[in-house]
Amino acid sequence: MFRPAPSPVYTLRGAGGPLNTLHFSCKGGNTPLLFSGSGKGAIHVWNLHTRRAERMVEGHSGHSVVWVSTLQETDALISQGRDMRVCLWDLSQGRSEVTDSVWTGSVGFCQCAVLETSPSARLLAFAGHQTEEIEIIELPGKTPVCTLVPDAKLGMVMCIKLWQPDSGHRPLLLAGYEDGSLLLWDVTQRSALSRIKAHPEPVMCLTFDPKCLRGVSGSSEKQLCAWMLDGRSNLQVSRGHAEGEVFSSREFPKLLSDSSVVRCSTLRAVMAAPGLRHHGQPRGLPAVCPRGR
Repeated sequence: MFRPAPSPVYTLRGAGGPLNTLHFSCKGGNTPLLFSGSGKGAIHVWNLHTRRAERMVEGHSGHSVVWVSTLQETDALISQGRDMRVCLWDLSQGRSEVTDSVWTGSVGFCQCAVLETSPSARLLAFAGHQTEEIEIIELPGKTPVCTLVPDAKLGMVMCIKLWQPDSGHRPLLLAGYEDGSLLLWDVTQRSALSRIKAHPEPVMCLTFDPKCLRGVSGSSEKQLCAWMLDGRSNLQVSRGHAEGEVFSSREFPKLLSDSSVVRCSTLRAVMAAPGLRHHGQPRGLPAVCPRGR
């Protein structure tokens, strides 16, 4: 028996269209912000103190926005649209300018992933032209780094997460595939380190905490799966964890979206039981941010 979705802490309204992506920006003592991308090409910037949209920018020629993220540099935003472009924005001092863009050539809905390797350089990962390919390039020069293709037939790549462990210098990438598998890649070696079958249906979204080495994925059967990464870089499905310990022992605000409405809940409530069903079919929407920021 699946528990119903938890009650929201609060609700944000007024996006004007179906939402595809959410991203928290909680930098230092600045006002906590939430960025949302809609199916109508709009990116809203929500002030989480006033709980209102403080600005809106139009991008990707009206095509659906499927991913947004912020960079460490102040007021820098990166977005991905169904126009097959990834755009870098300058939002400083009221601006809304696209300063650079990358053409991906992918018509799918797999969200990109970005890793800042230095103040002036970053890696960008995105779904390639072929369904199972993941392309990684270095920005700002747009230099190709590698192409990751699994040996087994796992179907289309659905979602990705790129990060760099504290214990090493080699970037790693997590990918969810159409057959329900999760695969951990070593980007430098261009090799797969571990694979688990987390879901019976396609993995639609995932999020991962590199400090606690724990993650959560959602699939098209509308079920969440918790998993972890052990000291030997092996993926394992989590079993028997206490409530609220999927990422850490602290509570996290958790965002889930239903159409054009954003609902905020705590991760402790969301993950209160294994196999909890969420609001609807996941499309990369969940976003997490430490409480108090």
